[in-house]
Amino acid sequence: MSIFNVRHVTTYRYRRPVVFGDHRLLFRPRDSHDQMLLHAELVTDPAPARLRWIHDVFGNCVAIVSFEGPARELRFESRIRLDHTPRGELAFDTDPAALRYPFSYAAEEAGDLASTMRPHYPDDRVTRWARQFVRADGRTETGHLLMTMCYAIHEGFAYARRHEHGTQSPARTLALRRGTCRDFALLMMECLRALGFAARFVSGYVYVPDRDDGAVRGGGSTHAWCEVYLPGAGWVEFDPTNGIVGSRDLIRVAVARDPSQAIPLSGTYTGAAEDFLEMEVGVQVTTEPGALQPIE
Repeated sequence: MSIFNVRHVTTYRYRRPVVFGDHRLLFRPRDSHDQMLLHAELVTDPAPARLRWIHDVFGNCVAIVSFEGPARELRFESRIRLDHTPRGELAFDTDPAALRYPFSYAAEEAGDLASTMRPHYPDDRVTRWARQFVRADGRTETGHLLMTMCYAIHEGFAYARRHEHGTQSPARTLALRRGTCRDFALLMMECLRALGFAARFVSGYVYVPDRDDGAVRGGGSTHAWCEVYLPGAGWVEFDPTNGIVGSRDLIRVAVARDPSQAIPLSGTYTGAAEDFLEMEVGVQVTTEPGALQPIE
């Protein structure tokens, strides 16, 4: 068990006062058996005229913030404290029938999983790359396939922050052999979907034990990875950016079918395009003393 504290600050600056439209925030972690929210606080400057919470189509907790009056700066600060009990990579209790690939999802689950099984960016290059992890003799172990693909992206692709909005296509990530955590998550998702797995996108935070180490990527900002549905085990997390299997050091905030549906913060302003000066994002994830080891 670990107690994580997350401080997430986003600041927008403008050349002159502008009027803000509604902003949607995906900052509040999902409560579950492996992470329990202990405290959540959201502060904005200017103060909101209205703050309301909803659950989106995926069950994510979304804050919708409305403002009155113009300002030259808009700042959001989220503070989170949660109890995190990760599941280690050897704790998956997969049904015997799904231990080898290929396997079929049960009829009562397949309908609900259909949208996460269908490739959203179909491309033969992605399919061919995914097929290399399947043995020709038909004796592919499901766990080995998933972990090998996760580690192949982690070890074979260069992590690079990108300031442009959006996520690049899986085919482009393959061609460049470079991308962000969102790009790597989408690549693994689409590769698995091409093989018939159900996979979905996850947005959240990653704990970096030593910011000077450099071994863990994605700290200092929001992070992204993917989940794969395995019969008997449920949704299992794979972080191809860091080669993490299971939820160790990962704080789940939102799940979605596509990365565009899990943007941490989005909104509008009324003004000229040149009025916008900059956006500054800072995320700090720390643990409290006395943390225990993850469950294996």
